[in-house]
Amino acid sequence: MRTKPWWALALALVVVTAGAQTRTNGAASPFGQGPGYHDPRSPFKPLEEKAGVLSWSLLSSVTTKVEKKKLVPQFPTEIAALHQQKVKIQGFMMPLEPGDRQKHFLLSSVPTSCNFCVPAGPEGLVEVRSLTPVRYTLEPVLVEGVLAVLKDDPYGLFYRVVEAQPVP
Repeated sequence: MRTKPWWALALALVVVTAGAQTRTNGAASPFGQGPGYHDPRSPFKPLEEKAGVLSWSLLSSVTTKVEKKKLVPQFPTEIAALHQQKVKIQGFMMPLEPGDRQKHFLLSSVPTSCNFCVPAGPEGLVEVRSLTPVRYTLEPVLVEGVLAVLKDDPYGLFYRVVEAQPVP
């Protein structure tokens, strides 16, 4: 039986350890935390911060820790205080149902660039359940609803907006 070289085992340990570390300095991490990656070749402009609209940089300031082989979000006080509060949020729509009008979809901080790729980690996605259908578009959409900050979502999401309405 061949044994693996020591350097391969050391490299694997470094990758696993680095992936399990939490981000504490607010900088983007190559392991998925941050507002998402906006491909410079994208035909869509990055989202601009708007007054009165929940900031993706705030939502992506969440850190995680590993508990029982599971990533658990650690929300800053500023995010935790938004739980069950009415907010406005903008983002790129990712439909979860067929059709050109959506009542259940994801908003992403960056546009999708691949049919098989999620554009951001859970800190760059918000599940939306709308009271009225929202027309699907490739352009950013703006909705208003009640934000739920999720500590143990079975799908791994960190945020959900319910009772949402499109904002013209």
